Amino acid sequence: MTDFSKILDKAKELEAKMKESQEKIKNIKVEGISGSNSVKVILDGEGEMQKIEISDEILREEKSIIEDLIVAAHNNAKAHLKSKTTEEISKATGGLGIPGFKWPL
Repeated sequence: MTDFSKILDKAKELEAKMKESQEKIKNIKVEGISGSNSVKVILDGEGEMQKIEISDEILREEKSIIEDLIVAAHNNAKAHLKSKTTEEISKATGGLGIPGFKWPL
């Protein structure tokens, strides 16, 4: 028979590591770029946009091109954020995946 106190201890340990990871994730900053660095988007660990930089040169382009570049830079930043959060969670769980769990990014 399995020792349930060991299972509970492991669960508490995992919970502590997950809380620590969540704090680290909050402090993550990622940059997404598009248009050969003409548009940069900075996201925080919660996926909130913190900053957007648009080069003076790109402002001469058509509005639809600028809009597409902003979307592309944001999507690039989201991909970086997903990668970093997944990496952080893997550290906490020792690579143990949580079945059916999807990150909200």
